Amino acid sequence: MTSTMSLEEATRTLTAAGQMFEVEEISIRGVLTRVWKHAPSSLRDVLELSRGHGDKTYLVYEDERTTFEEHYRMVATLGRQLAERFDVAKGDRVTIAMRNLPEWAMAFWAASAAGGVVVPLNAWWTGPELEYGLVDSGTAVAFVDTDRYTRLLPHLGDLPDLRAVVVASEDRSPFEAPSNSPVPVVSFTELVGDPAPDAGLPDVSLDPEDDSTIFYTSGTTGRPKGAVGTQRNMCTNLMSLFFINSRQSLRGSSGIGDTPPGAEQSAYLLSVPLFHATGCHSILVANTAAGNKLVMMHHWDPERALELIERERISTFGGVPAMVMQVIDSPSFARRDTSSVRAVAYGGAPAPPDLVRRIKEHFPVSAPSNGYGLTETSSVTTMNSGDDYVRKPDSVGPPVPVCDVRVVPEDFEGEEPTDDLPNGPDVVGELWIKGSNVVRGYWNKPEATAASFTQGWLHSGDVARIDEEGFVYIVDRAKDMVIRGGENVYSVEVEAALFEHPAVADVAVIGVPHEVLGEEVGAAVVLRPGARVTADELARHVRDRLAGFKVPTHIWFRSEPLPRNPQGKVLKRELREVLVGPGQSGGQAPADEVG
Repeated sequence: MTSTMSLEEATRTLTAAGQMFEVEEISIRGVLTRVWKHAPSSLRDVLELSRGHGDKTYLVYEDERTTFEEHYRMVATLGRQLAERFDVAKGDRVTIAMRNLPEWAMAFWAASAAGGVVVPLNAWWTGPELEYGLVDSGTAVAFVDTDRYTRLLPHLGDLPDLRAVVVASEDRSPFEAPSNSPVPVVSFTELVGDPAPDAGLPDVSLDPEDDSTIFYTSGTTGRPKGAVGTQRNMCTNLMSLFFINSRQSLRGSSGIGDTPPGAEQSAYLLSVPLFHATGCHSILVANTAAGNKLVMMHHWDPERALELIERERISTFGGVPAMVMQVIDSPSFARRDTSSVRAVAYGGAPAPPDLVRRIKEHFPVSAPSNGYGLTETSSVTTMNSGDDYVRKPDSVGPPVPVCDVRVVPEDFEGEEPTDDLPNGPDVVGELWIKGSNVVRGYWNKPEATAASFTQGWLHSGDVARIDEEGFVYIVDRAKDMVIRGGENVYSVEVEAALFEHPAVADVAVIGVPHEVLGEEVGAAVVLRPGARVTADELARHVRDRLAGFKVPTHIWFRSEPLPRNPQGKVLKRELREVLVGPGQSGGQAPADEVG
């Protein structure tokens, strides 16, 4: 169905005074900022509202099913245990380091309800990386699964702020901790026990500007930085998603994941990690509030995804574009019933424009969508969906009404965009973002905060242009970063690890095109005189220090120096053209792969 109302008209109607999506301007940390007037005040409020969905199915994991009411009682019990047994108070950090399990969601809501600041750590990180996250955040209690516990075990004695570790076993059996552990270790099942029917949340008061989460994002100058999100940031994203759905429906198109009146409960296939902003903000929180069924995959597999789409009558699935393409290309696609799918949502990596056509061909009643956001913007900043996406498939869409976006010249030195800056559909520059979704800064890193946040504006590091209708187009990345399957890999971190090898004299990390992952990590290496080392040895060296997704899968050894400008900066675009440009597939290293 073609939209009969313009984007501007629909936005004006929904945000009018007295409407659910009314917008007002308030001062946040001294900066006038637009906010959703009727947004929930905190995640605790969202949790309380979710109980109203009662006996509807909330979480599905393998053959386990948990209703909203069961979930609420377990979370309330867990929250009280955190407060009473481990003295978790408002502002204390509570880490979650585990793969996607029902316990992840329960730990998140329990810590939030107790007033804790949730710190989701990347489950793919190595032991030393997890140790860094726990120490840097000053974590009081950590929720982990058995694999993450094994990785952390050698480091438990080096975590001065840690009061306890709660371990979840995938088979739900009680976890037996070693008697000589330097930190108290408790089984998740023991902590929850048998929740009482009248279980209530801990007594704590939360305000919109209280800290809510710390999501770590890889740093451009070394160690990852913790982006500190507030309760308002989290609830802003929730309202933005509801607004996008409502606007689509008002314009005559299905919203993202909308189910027709009278139809079965909406179901979302969770295929991205909950430790990402998308997985947590836009999937976990949004589906909890909406009363949708959240189906959790043990691990990503397109065949299993199709099986679950059919079995659970999935209405929305997605992830990064590569996942959608894998489902469409699956040999079993034609044999599966995918008629329940009404939305295919993705982001986190560039999407080929042809993907829109393929989605409409394979899911005729679905509404494809592609959004843009960062950890620092609490997920959604812009969204392109429905007819607009078909019309402009290479755009990430317009910003939501509580966000301002501007294209700023790279040499601009002001703290906020000025009216005399060049503008227009052909102007390209760094994308700056302002809104109630922008986090307050980086945890205990004032210099990094001052460099990236000025007068409420986030300097995104992405190069963009904005057309005459306000639709944003991401042109390039200003930050030196590789996006591998939706995971950000900052080159400097991998380069630093390679420089630690005694054979390496110089190194530059670049992105190598990959059909499924979008990009893989590549490294051009110059060896010290007389040194010899193989690509496999260097890869193992990096793997010992960093998570597996950061390990270079392509290593080129060069006999000549790396190309640099007069200031000494490596010319990576030039290097990339030489290594993976015309005439090379990007999958094969040159003949001098072994130094």
